[in-house]
Amino acid sequence: MRKLLNRHFQGLYWHQMFITTGMVLLTLALLGAAFFSLSYSYARGERTQELQEKARVVAVYSRDYLDETKPLGSKDVLRLTRFAANVSDVNFLICTTDGTVLLSTDDSLDAGELRLSESMMGKVMEKGLFSKKTDLDGIYPQSRFVVGVPVLGQNGSTVLGAVFAVASTTSLDTMWQAFMGLFLMTSMVVLMIAFAVCSVTTMRQIKPIREMAQATRLYAEGDFDIRMKDYGRSDEIGELAASFNRMAETLQQTERKRRDFIANISHELKTPMTTIAGYTDGILDGTIPPESEKKYLQIISDESRRLSRLVRRMLDVSQLQAMDPLKSGSRFDVCESMRRVLVSMEKKITDRHLDVEADIPEEPILVRGDNDMITQVIYNLLENAAKFARTGTALYLGISVAADGKAYVTVRNLGDTIPADELPKLFERFHKSDKSRSEDKDGVGLGLYIVKTILEQHKERIQVTSENGVTTFRFSLSLE
Repeated sequence: MRKLLNRHFQGLYWHQMFITTGMVLLTLALLGAAFFSLSYSYARGERTQELQEKARVVAVYSRDYLDETKPLGSKDVLRLTRFAANVSDVNFLICTTDGTVLLSTDDSLDAGELRLSESMMGKVMEKGLFSKKTDLDGIYPQSRFVVGVPVLGQNGSTVLGAVFAVASTTSLDTMWQAFMGLFLMTSMVVLMIAFAVCSVTTMRQIKPIREMAQATRLYAEGDFDIRMKDYGRSDEIGELAASFNRMAETLQQTERKRRDFIANISHELKTPMTTIAGYTDGILDGTIPPESEKKYLQIISDESRRLSRLVRRMLDVSQLQAMDPLKSGSRFDVCESMRRVLVSMEKKITDRHLDVEADIPEEPILVRGDNDMITQVIYNLLENAAKFARTGTALYLGISVAADGKAYVTVRNLGDTIPADELPKLFERFHKSDKSRSEDKDGVGLGLYIVKTILEQHKERIQVTSENGVTTFRFSLSLE
């Protein structure tokens, strides 16, 4: 049961709710403490000031009563102080300098037997003011506000005694209780509003996250058809949903390519292997006559070599995808690479009865990248152009430098026009058009894919056009 509850309250929703509730409670507690502290200090200061003013008024009345040279009857002073006490709801104590209480407006006290502490009298005598919440050393059962002021003689320097104003704290306590009730009620309302708002906003944030988590589990199972809603939001959640959909699209395309790759390679491997196995079995079981064995052994040899080329090309692709040709920052003369390709292709071009139109400047053109990989690109493109060029026509291999800081290499031939819908597929793995399947018996459909892979590793692009029998491949290289 405990594990179930822990799992229930460990979600992002409850984490957010606990954090928000804690922050609201902490804020209310700090605001309440600050409010009560400031208001208490202010109220106490106001009360002290009020008692001090009243005590000073009574001190003036008590001057002649305490001055032995000008005696005033105690009944007259008591009548005045009681009048002041009734008007202001404050009791007064008139004391001598040694703390003996001579008169008191509080009938519950026996003035003749009361004596205030030396510390209280000392503060009045030395500082001219005593202010404290106290029970007067047990005189009162509960603490009260007490303010004491000295009674000065006519010369203003002789201290004749002291007057203490004593006020109950009931009114202040009542005010604090009212404040406390109002504050608690306001805090509950604020907490409930914060809880409701946090609940709505948190659920609005968590809902897409939960859906993404569910979609991720489906992706792990191989289902890439799930797409996230944008929820009509342009914030981080909306951006995350859009990124999630782009990721799903990429994964779906990758999965589709993977399946196509497996299907294509299965087909490409199946054909030569079936041929090899069939003719081998025919020779072994005597189905093929001895006089025809050499012919079929030659077919087996050709298919074995084609199978070897296919495997080698696949390994080349894997190695190319793991390389970073721009990391070393090398540079080379692309013109020299183009001339070297022409020399290596001379026999194939001659066997096809083709001419070559080369537009390669004598001056070097330095470009960034891997020399061997770019040479492979030029070789594959020129070999592809020679393979499908019409007999007796000319191949074009040239280079030009543009103002955008790029060098553009162009390979062109004259042959059959490639349909427009076939152009985007030329650089896919194992793709061969119907025309090429009938003419290209030795190809494995990886030459142009290798070209694209190498150029993507160099962060360059290649374009192909085919109109009126003229097919042109053009790719870019960054100048050094």
